[in-house]
This record gives sequence, C-alpha cells and structure tokens, in this order.
Amino acid sequence: MTSYLHTMIRVSDPDTTIRFFELIGLREVRRHDSEAGRFTLIFLAAPGEEGVAELELTYNWPPEDGSDAETYSGGRNFGHLAYRVENIYDTCKRLQDAGVTINRPPRDGHMAFVHSPDGISVELLQEGHLEPQEPWASMENTGSW
Repeated sequence: MTSYLHTMIRVSDPDTTIRFFELIGLREVRRHDSEAGRFTLIFLAAPGEEGVAELELTYNWPPEDGSDAETYSGGRNFGHLAYRVENIYDTCKRLQDAGVTINRPPRDGHMAFVHSPDGISVELLQEGHLEPQEPWASMENTGSW
C-alpha cells in the first residue's frame, strides 16, 4: 500500500512563506529544528489533512561563516502545488490584499495561480463551481504561472 505523505519545498524565509500559505488556509502542524544539520523542517496542512497531505518547508540555516544564505529560485521547474479552496474569489482577494500578485486570475470561477515568496507556483482550484465575477473575469495574466 502506498499513501501520500507530503511535498517538500526549500524556502529562504520561513515566516514569510508560512504567512503566505496561511492566506490559502494552511496552518503549521509541527516543526523540527536540527542544530547538527543546521536546518528547520516546518509542516503545514489544511484543517483535517494533518498527517495525510502536508507541505514540508525546509529552511537551511545561513552558514556559520557569515556568508549569504543560499537563494532558491525557479520554483516552476518542478510543476506546482495545488489546493482546493472553498471560495476562490475570497481566497484571491485575501492574497491580493496581502500584496500577492494573482498571476492567473480566476476568470472562470474555477482556477487561479499565484507564486509563493520563493517563486513556487501554486494552483488554487474552486470547490464546485462559481459563476465568473468581476473584477476577476476581466483580469489579464501577470507574468508566468
């Protein structure tokens, strides 16, 4: 038997990334700091999905020699994360109000794309179907998604 556990993404700023995913509806469910390995693992999940379908944020601590921490970019190269949301318009508005660019607006009332603070492409899918609504129906794409 095989069961899905989690998806791992590397992040450069855990607090900023956690705030981003909280806007979608995920919450931190556990955290592990490794002094020896100099990393932190933070697990997020939607309510009721704890231990079932989680997102693991891996933060590698800055080098002890004081040099800059490694930067992660190109998150689109692995595909995207996808989350079903209760109301895509409310979710996109909450993200937009927090300064997040809606790269592919939910013109059809069904699907939108945004990027996490580290450039990971995140697909938002509407639970059921909503009729197209303004201002979303007329919005153009912004950047890549």
